[in-house]
Amino acid sequence: MEIIGTVKKILDLQVYKNNFKKRELLIKTEEQYPQILIIEFILDKTKLLNSLKKDDKIKLFINLKGKKWTTKTGETRFFNSIQGWKIETMTDKTKKEKKPKHEFDELPF
Repeated sequence: MEIIGTVKKILDLQVYKNNFKKRELLIKTEEQYPQILIIEFILDKTKLLNSLKKDDKIKLFINLKGKKWTTKTGETRFFNSIQGWKIETMTDKTKKEKKPKHEFDELPF
């Protein structure tokens, strides 16, 4: 799945037991009813956020994850997460795009 939006905040790296790493990103989607979503990046994918800045326009490639969890009292619960695995920066692409040259743009002499 893909999400296009604007970076609102990049959270700090979190390190847990067994060197498990997680970093989260807040993004505002670009659609009729924009949403603020939190996307998590885990393990080596946390490095993908290093080059991003606030207000960058990006395309995120994500997976939706669901997990079953049983509380100490035996109650079964479910939760979902959005996990990012690839980022394309669209802000840089628009800056780098050049106008196509036409036949008469350059004089031969």
